[in-house]
Amino acid sequence: MNALEQTATAVTGLLARLVGIPSLSREEGPAVDALAEWMTAHGLQPHRVGNNLWCESAPSDGRPTILLNAHIDTVPPAAGYTRPPFEATLEGDCMYGLGSNDDGGSLAALLGAYLLLKDTVQPYRLVFSATAEEEVSGAGGIERILPETGPVDLGIIGEPTGMQMAIAERGLLVLDCVAAGRSGHAAREEGINALYQALPDIEWFRTYRFPKVSEHLGPVKMTVTQIQAGTRHNIVPELCSFVVDIRPNGLYSNAEILEAVRSHVRCSVTPRSLRLGSSAIPADHPAVRRGRSLGLAAFGSPTMSNMALCPFPCIKTGPGDSARSHGPDEYIRLSEIREGIRTYVRLLDGLQLGKI
Repeated sequence: MNALEQTATAVTGLLARLVGIPSLSREEGPAVDALAEWMTAHGLQPHRVGNNLWCESAPSDGRPTILLNAHIDTVPPAAGYTRPPFEATLEGDCMYGLGSNDDGGSLAALLGAYLLLKDTVQPYRLVFSATAEEEVSGAGGIERILPETGPVDLGIIGEPTGMQMAIAERGLLVLDCVAAGRSGHAAREEGINALYQALPDIEWFRTYRFPKVSEHLGPVKMTVTQIQAGTRHNIVPELCSFVVDIRPNGLYSNAEILEAVRSHVRCSVTPRSLRLGSSAIPADHPAVRRGRSLGLAAFGSPTMSNMALCPFPCIKTGPGDSARSHGPDEYIRLSEIREGIRTYVRLLDGLQLGKI
C-alpha cells in the first residue's frame, strides 16, 4: 500500500469516527476534541481557538502561506433518514451519515493532503484548519483563527464541488426596509397608506439591474421575501416593513450595494450585516491556472461558504456533491476522498504563487 492509500485509509477511519459524534453548529466541542486527539496521535501539533483547530507545516518564515480549510459543523439531520444520521454506515464504496459529504469528505481529503505535503520542500508554508459555525456564518468560526495563523496568501476552501473549482461565490446582504405613512380610518380614506408608499420601492427592487454582470455569477440578485403591515382591517397602516434578500456577484461590495439602494428608494434601509461579501479570485491566478492544467473546470458558486469570510484569494473545491448536502441519507464515496487527496496534492505540490 503506497503513502496515498495509507493516508486515505487513515483519514476515512477518522471521518467514520467524526460522523458518529453530533457536531451541530455551535455544538462542535466533542467532535473537535476527537479530531484534536487524532491529530496529536498522528504527530501533528494542533492549536485550538474555541471550537476551531489549526496546525502549520512551519512557523511564519517569509514564504507565502496557503490555508487549507474545511468546516466541522453540520446542520440538523433532515427528515426522511433511513439510516442512523449519527452513525457511519458503510455500504460498498459509500459512507452514509450526517456530515459525511458536507463537509467531512473535504475535511478528510484536505487533512490527507496536508499529511502528505507537510514535510516536503515547498515554496510556501502550509496551514490546515478545521473550523466551526460555517453552516450559520457564525462569528465563532474561521474568523477566530485568522489572527493566529499570520497573513494568508491563498485559501483552499473544502466544500463538495466534485473537485471542480469555484473561483467566485455569491455573498449575502439582507435588508430590513420600512416605509412610513400615517394611520387613519379606512372607511373615510384618511391617513397615508404605508403599503402604497412601499410599492414603488418594492417595484424598484424587482426591476432594477446593477450594470456590472459577472462572467461566473451573472447579475446581482435582489428579491423581496417578506412583508408586514397593518393591525386591523379598518385602519390604514402607518408602517410597512419588508425584507430584501440580495445576492452580490463579486463585482460590488456589500457597502457599495447598500449605498446604491439608499440612493434609489424612499424607505428606510437597515442592513443586518455587511460581513458576508461575495468573493472572486482572478482567472489568471497561479492556482487557478494549475487547476485548469489538471482538467478542473472553473465555475461560479451560488452557495456561500467560509470563502465569504476570507480577506484573501480563495478557491472552493472538494470531493462530494453539493446536491447531497442537507438532505436525508447524506453520503460520501471513499473513492471520492482518495481522488480528492490526490487532486489536492497535484494542485499544491510545487505551486509557485508568483507563477504556475
